[in-house]
Amino acid sequence: MKTQPTLGLDDVKAMAAAAEAEALKNQWAVTIAIVDAGGHLLWLQRLDGAAPVSAAIAPAKARTSALGRRETKVYEEMINGGRTSFLSAPLIDGMLEGGVPILVEGHCVGAVGVSGVKSSEDAQIARAGIAALGL
Repeated sequence: MKTQPTLGLDDVKAMAAAAEAEALKNQWAVTIAIVDAGGHLLWLQRLDGAAPVSAAIAPAKARTSALGRRETKVYEEMINGGRTSFLSAPLIDGMLEGGVPILVEGHCVGAVGVSGVKSSEDAQIARAGIAALGL
């Protein structure tokens, strides 16, 4: 039997605070979502001024990243490269940059998804959140 690390509430709160700080430092109005390894929502935070649709996009990016165990940028690049049939893949609908997996000891324990600014900036915020874990 294998043992796998999991996210605790303290981990989630630390990542959320760090992601929020990165967004506020840059004056970016975004939504931040954190999911577990199965893509289940653990945290959703919509900052003041963030577009309402970002509250749907951020969790989708996080879920897609966790289930695929890779950054959602990979899917966006694949589709932009001409592999549009990938749009029909089941269970993943956040195929835009801004979803970043949380990898611990070779295991994907969840992901952070951000929506509201340029996709590369969304990913920057997600990475700042994950960095709070000191991995």
